[in-house]
Amino acid sequence: MRELTDLEKRLTAAERERSSANVRPKDAATLMIVDRSGPTPKVLLGKRHHAHKFMPGKFVFPGGRLESNDRLMPSATPLNPYAEKYLMQKVKRPSAARAKGLALAAIRETFEETGLILGTPMNNAAPVPEGPWADFAKAGFYPDLSSLHFIARAITPSRRPRRFDTRFFAVDASTIAHKIDNVVHPDAELVELVWMPISEARSLDMPTITSVVLQELEARVAAGFGHDLPVPFYRMPRTVFYRDLIS
Repeated sequence: MRELTDLEKRLTAAERERSSANVRPKDAATLMIVDRSGPTPKVLLGKRHHAHKFMPGKFVFPGGRLESNDRLMPSATPLNPYAEKYLMQKVKRPSAARAKGLALAAIRETFEETGLILGTPMNNAAPVPEGPWADFAKAGFYPDLSSLHFIARAITPSRRPRRFDTRFFAVDASTIAHKIDNVVHPDAELVELVWMPISEARSLDMPTITSVVLQELEARVAAGFGHDLPVPFYRMPRTVFYRDLIS
């Protein structure tokens, strides 16, 4: 067996209870917004409400589960071909619609939790699903998928109370088209938003996988932030976390 990398060792060593009945991981997506306008790249993180049962008080990226109507939302632009290709690898039933849905879920969750809209105006507005997507379109924008980079994928270990198969996306802050005010407040899901240098953000109180993906993001930005760069895939089939590459 090969020697584990430092990131694999960090994830493997993280304390976690694995006494729950095993459940199938749910598809989820999250979004890292990167500000590269200055000499030091910064990333946006949100602090979860202390009363949440899941990761209370932790700093995280906006994100959540894939919803059924995410696939129904029209977009202003298609996914980058590399992102679509990588999203369709290492899955049982690859589908371009599913890949698009995951990218849309990341944009929707970011809008719901932060009020930030990553989109483009559309003249010929197509029908949109009810709920958060209707509010998104009401602002005059449709999702811009072409700007999303597929950065990493991670599956929660078995026998955890909640399991997710999460795709981590990243986008440059210059693609923020609009902001809805008063979404982040003391009683909201995210009570605070912070912009921090990527290299310093790992000092915040966050889940181990979040700090690991931050390190992956830092390396990707340093390598040019290209869409074609391989995508790390973290999973724990038994007792050890492994990092594979999707390319």
